[in-house]
Amino acid sequence: MDGNNVSFRVHKDDLSDAVAWVARSLPTKNTQPVLRAVVITADESGLEFAGFDYEVSSRVRIGAEVDQPGRIAVAGKLMADIVANMPAKPVEVSVVNDSKLLLQGGSARFELPLMPLDDYPQLPTLPETTGRISPSLFVNAVTQVASAAGKDDTLPMLTGVHMEVNGSHVQLAATDRFRLALRTFEWEPSAPDVKADLLVPAKTLLDNARTLDTHLDEPVEIAVGTGENIGAEGLFGLHSSNRETTTRMLDADFPNIQPLLPKTHTSMASIEITPLLEAIRRVSLVADRNAQLRMEFRPGELSLFASGAESGEASETIPCAYTGADELVIAFNSGYLKDGLNVIRTDRAVFGFTEPSRPAIMIPEPENMPDAEADGTFITPKTDFTYLLMPVRLPG
Repeated sequence: MDGNNVSFRVHKDDLSDAVAWVARSLPTKNTQPVLRAVVITADESGLEFAGFDYEVSSRVRIGAEVDQPGRIAVAGKLMADIVANMPAKPVEVSVVNDSKLLLQGGSARFELPLMPLDDYPQLPTLPETTGRISPSLFVNAVTQVASAAGKDDTLPMLTGVHMEVNGSHVQLAATDRFRLALRTFEWEPSAPDVKADLLVPAKTLLDNARTLDTHLDEPVEIAVGTGENIGAEGLFGLHSSNRETTTRMLDADFPNIQPLLPKTHTSMASIEITPLLEAIRRVSLVADRNAQLRMEFRPGELSLFASGAESGEASETIPCAYTGADELVIAFNSGYLKDGLNVIRTDRAVFGFTEPSRPAIMIPEPENMPDAEADGTFITPKTDFTYLLMPVRLPG
């Protein structure tokens, strides 16, 4: 099926949404120009738009009046920009002179050169479904965890989100060595004894999650598989409504994080998140970018301190419920602290500390705060989200 006579008529908004969704994951620079293309397939059931750069594939289907079926390729991001700015009228699309794609809507007319499909790679097939989950739960969980993933490509095992599936139980984790995010949830597995251990590129997973429609009633299908045409690292696939994506998984081993998570704490604090974030923002105005933020916890209050080499210093005190044997002084990277607070979904965050030089945890406030044990320590409350933060060494 070639594109010599492709022609169809389609609603402008449907076309714009479909092309923009595929174009968002197309590479901007690549040695193979054809990988910057969106491939349009017109057939009796409507239109399919697809993109693939050997790492990430995207496909979406929409309805259209197809006069002439066929398959063509054009520059994806350019087409997305054009269609987004066309008048709100039906768009007539056809091929002229076997070499150009003609887009007409209202009085607007555009001609785009077609790209040859000879060298276009075969799109991967979505593996069989591993499990199903509500879109809003999936987006929430991925957003919470992906913020802690590393961005250093020389450490590929830290640039992914680790997904561990054990039947109906799923655990997501990510770390960049300075903080760690861990989220657990229940889903509907395709088989009760399904097991999987995956490492999915965090940036791609987050990009894909953010485009899911969280208002949909139907669940997102997650599909994981390996195969001869995929490679040893396998594919991670998402299918939601008329859209599907695949991502090549990372071929690396995620570090063992369980020993890092403290089971007990010598002190705990509960703080309202919004006032804390506002205080951090104000105090950080004098600090160098992502500089350390010193926190002094004592019963009833938390004092924040920050300073900059040339910009002076600032402090602020806010209410805080603190229980522990002694007052505590600890310092964190302010950017990492804000990232964690921004993905906790309760009004208050609970901190658990062992000592100022050891990692602290942040969790959503539980219904019941733990009482001190006989030895004065506190057991970590049960929670579906944990954010572990390495402290910054204080001077002296």
